[in-house]
Amino acid sequence: MWKRTLRKRWLLMSDLKNQRRIAAAVLKCGVHRVWMDSEREDDIENAISREDVRGLIEEGAIRAKPVKGVSRGRARLLTAKRSYGHCKGHGRRKGAANARTPPSKRIWIKRIRAIRRELRILRDNGSIDATLYRRVYRKAAGGQYRSVAHMKAQLEQIQGGRMN
Repeated sequence: MWKRTLRKRWLLMSDLKNQRRIAAAVLKCGVHRVWMDSEREDDIENAISREDVRGLIEEGAIRAKPVKGVSRGRARLLTAKRSYGHCKGHGRRKGAANARTPPSKRIWIKRIRAIRRELRILRDNGSIDATLYRRVYRKAAGGQYRSVAHMKAQLEQIQGGRMN
């Protein structure tokens, strides 16, 4: 048994665990991201202080490997397939029809915000008075107007063409 362990130790690179740990601390990364030049093994083995390890880092004998990220390749493939209707069957759906893409609520929010913004502008510049503003505001909340243009057309009719 002891012969096998000796043989293995002889085949492996010299034990650089301590240098790897120090290098990881200096490079501010994990021990698995530390790369050591196998040709400079003797120099690395002789490095026993943080100062020595810093010198080897400057020389390029020790460096940090780049961070491994999650590839977007599979996600891009899936979105490409979904763009022409694949992978979107009944078994893939989890929400109600309105919870999925085209969300009717988003469309409503966009429309009502535009209408209310225009109403505020009209009230502030004096085109409509506060009473009419409040009446039209409530109608807009009730879904009476399809768009800003539709609301303006209705206001023209109410005021009889008196809008500034």
